Amino acid sequence: MQKPTGSYPSLLVDTTGKDLVSQAGAVVLVATARKVGLDRELSAALRPWKSPWAVIDPGKALLDMAFAVALGGDCLADLAVVRSEPALYGPVASDPTMSRLVSALAVDPGAALIAINTARAKVRTRAWKLAGSTHQTTTLMLGGHW
Repeated sequence: MQKPTGSYPSLLVDTTGKDLVSQAGAVVLVATARKVGLDRELSAALRPWKSPWAVIDPGKALLDMAFAVALGGDCLADLAVVRSEPALYGPVASDPTMSRLVSALAVDPGAALIAINTARAKVRTRAWKLAGSTHQTTTLMLGGHW
């Protein structure tokens, strides 16, 4: 068994048909976030907003909400979709905990956005490095951006 290096459980592909994940498409999102370190960077960036008694890391909570949105959610209550797959996402913040985090970030939205965008920039650089320069050049030539 390998020790996890991020906020999300390690996944194993199993073709026996047991321990199925109903949100199989989200596996790619979680695996990508872990590989490029998005969970770790958001955790580090949002450390100033973590209350001393918090059980759930603010960076993980925010990323869990992003996963919920990617799965079609549009409000805090839609975290229930993410919460329903603990083998994929691990512990997920409760609705009140998430509401308190959003309120805390809203006290100084400029600082929160700077922290989040700084984490995203670090991860974007890491992702391009992992992809190699040819992928970045091809994407830029096609008019894409990330």
